[in-house]
Amino acid sequence: MSEVRVEVDGRTLTISNLDKVLYPRTGTTKGEVLDYYARISPVLLPHLAGRAVTRIRWPHGVGDSSFFEKNAPRGTPSWVRTVEVPTSGSRGESRHGDTLVFPVCDDLATLTWMANLAALELHVHQWSVTRAGRVRGADRLVVDLDPGEGAGLGECSTVALLARDALAERDLSCRPVLSGSKGLHLYADLPRRLDPDDSTALAKEVAEELTAAHPKLVTATMTKARRTGKVFFDWSQNAGSKTTVSPYSLRGRETPTVAAPLTWDEVAEGADDPLALEQLRFDEVLDRVAEQGDLFAV
Repeated sequence: MSEVRVEVDGRTLTISNLDKVLYPRTGTTKGEVLDYYARISPVLLPHLAGRAVTRIRWPHGVGDSSFFEKNAPRGTPSWVRTVEVPTSGSRGESRHGDTLVFPVCDDLATLTWMANLAALELHVHQWSVTRAGRVRGADRLVVDLDPGEGAGLGECSTVALLARDALAERDLSCRPVLSGSKGLHLYADLPRRLDPDDSTALAKEVAEELTAAHPKLVTATMTKARRTGKVFFDWSQNAGSKTTVSPYSLRGRETPTVAAPLTWDEVAEGADDPLALEQLRFDEVLDRVAEQGDLFAV
């Protein structure tokens, strides 16, 4: 096993297997993944900061098996910030009985440590924690627009515009993000923190409203048999136990796509022309950020 010791923000890390291919289709190596996360960190870290991070790891690359990891693993450096979060007792996930011990990624050293463990996807809740580790309410609402069979980014874009108007009627302004997988995510900052049950109820209300108004295009039902040709408006991502992939996180797909923020003009183009919008790779996202900055922060 090839290893190299590096210093990141004053922390010494042992990085291994830089030449290991994690995306076989494109030949993208672990070294390139680490480079991406280092270069994207100025815009990624603000979206991770103060939030418990669930990782999806592909130790042998995306052509092999993966696993979700919530607890900080054995051997986690002492300088990695962790937070104990109460849980309803998901079997096999907690070493502490009634809590999960999540890492919190506030700095580049922690991000590098995660990437070195082949944690390609970084997922966070819509609630955050204080410096003292106290769990706070949700500060944002998220919607996952997931196209069913026969639908794609064009239909997702159309639904995103409808959702934007529905949320605006509730005095909520939202931002679009390519999911890096099949669809789109929408995020809306909440004017005050809400219990996740309340933010979930709000998202469900919008989902059911759009389903009633556009039954041939939108569904609020998860059942796949009812999603053909439609966009599933997934409101459940706001539940306290649920997470959504962070903006700027890589995805564990065949190619190194990213959850990439968009402009509303790009979404409108996607609604007009289904071929105008496509998921973006990490190199494209780096170029966009260099040219446009963090569209999610606009």
